[in-house]
Amino acid sequence: MSWEREVRDIEEKRKLALEQGGPAGVDRQHNAGRMTIRERIDTLIDKDSFHEMGAGAGATERNPDGSIAAFSPANFVLGFGDINGRRSVVGGEDFTLRGGSPNEAGLRKSMYAEELACQYRVPLIRLHEGGGGSVTGAGGKTVGTPPYSPPRFQSVARAMATVPVATAALGPVAGLPASRLVASHFSVMSRKTAQVLIAGPAVVERALHEKKTKEELGGAKVHTRNGVVDNIAKDEEDAFAQIRRFLSYMPQSVHELPERLASDDDPNRTDEELLSLIPRDRRQIFDARKLIGLVFDTGSFFEMARDFGRGQIIGLARMNGQAVGVLANDGRFYAGAMTAAGAQKVRRFVEMCQTFHLPVIALVDEPGFMIGSESEKLGAIRYGTATVMTVASCVVPWASVVVRKSYGVAQGAHYGPDAYVLAWPSAEMGALPIEGGVAVAFRRELAEAEDPEARRLELEEQLAERTRPNARAESFSMHELIDPRETRARLCQWIEWIQPILPSLVGPVSFPVRP
Repeated sequence: MSWEREVRDIEEKRKLALEQGGPAGVDRQHNAGRMTIRERIDTLIDKDSFHEMGAGAGATERNPDGSIAAFSPANFVLGFGDINGRRSVVGGEDFTLRGGSPNEAGLRKSMYAEELACQYRVPLIRLHEGGGGSVTGAGGKTVGTPPYSPPRFQSVARAMATVPVATAALGPVAGLPASRLVASHFSVMSRKTAQVLIAGPAVVERALHEKKTKEELGGAKVHTRNGVVDNIAKDEEDAFAQIRRFLSYMPQSVHELPERLASDDDPNRTDEELLSLIPRDRRQIFDARKLIGLVFDTGSFFEMARDFGRGQIIGLARMNGQAVGVLANDGRFYAGAMTAAGAQKVRRFVEMCQTFHLPVIALVDEPGFMIGSESEKLGAIRYGTATVMTVASCVVPWASVVVRKSYGVAQGAHYGPDAYVLAWPSAEMGALPIEGGVAVAFRRELAEAEDPEARRLELEEQLAERTRPNARAESFSMHELIDPRETRARLCQWIEWIQPILPSLVGPVSFPVRP
């Protein structure tokens, strides 16, 4: 007597799971301009590389003869898949079943995703579309969790300290999935189809009498400006491309180093444009992203969180094939000053670089913490000081190139311990920006001057000369004052110097990333 009947049972449940919410559910998803979860996984990962975990998980109702009368599959799909030949764990809610609100098996699979990634030491990718708990429950008969169970977010914290976590919001995401979305190292949301919500419009209206659409509550325009998600994608395919690119800079886990790739960009490349990139007029701005493009491996810069904390620029790039974290200032916003939002952005980014052993290169143009009443209300000094202390606790190699301003306490966020420090002739360095210092120190003289504005400009120019880097270089307060055209060659040389240091960094760190 064989086990054929039981095997048919297994095959039938797998078949029913693949059918998701049936043709009607799939059509609704497509009509809304969104893929199903299985289509998303197939689009994200390498062809034919998905190996599902728990394909037969769900709730079964049986006929008197033991055959399957009905099967409700877990509405979270989970498994291993390769991304550019590297194994990862990938999963996401099945919105065609219960709108992605977890049933009992779906919730267990969702919570197991982090454990699986940590156990096998591979990146975790979550593709989110679904709500949190339902008032009708998950459909099971048990209520709550045993008192001996670990806290639900313990595995989330462990994953963020162990493996790269990338997430995408591809439809409406609320409740628990929204929390898991932001508990990541990189998050992206599709511009037209995604919203991220603590609670949906009906709940908000009932509780607060505030009538808003999903888009008004939690659309891409809202959440890229407040830092909830890092990047916007034009569509789902673009979101997947950004996730693949982000992971290309990451190691498989903290127990490895990021892969160094062969580079066809000359490490000694010089660009004449660097010589005149910084205007001699201190009041004129320059294009910081052009500077990044001229110094790092061509086309390698991947920016993150551009619309949040806009005075600070963060991203990943390669320097002679080595994956590095990039930190710079955008003088178009607050002259590059560090706001409360900018400080939070930099702190979180530095923690990620520390967690995954990424050397950091800072192109410094920091005028200090943002001043003014709004900055005081937002707590810029607290967030800024936390960022400076995070940088002071770093152990990854750090190189800093002072291209213009380096002032105040905030400049400490641009120099890790034992940083390799270079400066351009355009650099200004000191305790206080010249403009503010002149306004304070010469207040009476300016008030009594025949032409206060002309006298102010004269004093600023005089004092600016004292902040130039020549004296500091001569007294060995930095490693070298350089021709701007030498920047890439110097940094590529530094990349070779740090190679013996990097293997000693492998393993968990003392302060991993926090959302």
